[in-house]
Amino acid sequence: MIQTGGLCVVRRLYASAFLILMLITMAATARAQGAPDADSEFGPVVRAYLGYLRSEQDVVDDRNSRHEISASYYRRNSNRIRALRQMAIRIARQSENDYLPELEAVAANELGNLFEKPPRLAALQVGKVFSNTFRFLGTVRAGEIFYVFSRLDPYEQAELLEQEKSKRAPAPQPRVPAAEGNAGAQTRSRRANAP
Repeated sequence: MIQTGGLCVVRRLYASAFLILMLITMAATARAQGAPDADSEFGPVVRAYLGYLRSEQDVVDDRNSRHEISASYYRRNSNRIRALRQMAIRIARQSENDYLPELEAVAANELGNLFEKPPRLAALQVGKVFSNTFRFLGTVRAGEIFYVFSRLDPYEQAELLEQEKSKRAPAPQPRVPAAEGNAGAQTRSRRANAP
């Protein structure tokens, strides 16, 4: 009899623990569903990119907390991540499309990291393509000014190269009619007749 009573107590404890666990799970699920996600307005591709940027910030924060990087390095990279996030959100909202190009954000003194011959800051115009590789998207102030570029995909690069080739190729020369004095010099091939 004692064993049966003990089994009942254990079963009741398991049932109570299971019930409490279910209530906690339901409360957490309700809270998660009720709390609006900051990135919920975007599709999965944009959300994934914004999540990637959050992870990058976590890495920079972790390295800073372990004193592996200087304060200026931490500040520049945190600002860069913020600039990339702002540009990604701007692109996603303007295009209303779940697509982002590969983005690069550089400070003025870092343009040499992207280009062999960096463009002058005055030459940067939104939409202009540089080195057949990067399209200038604009500037973002995030602690300092960052110049944001999108890397062209291989198809866009190939199309630009093809356009450049067609511009450089010499235009076909128009046929000039034969001069009147040489009219007899041009002959038409004769058809050979069988004997």
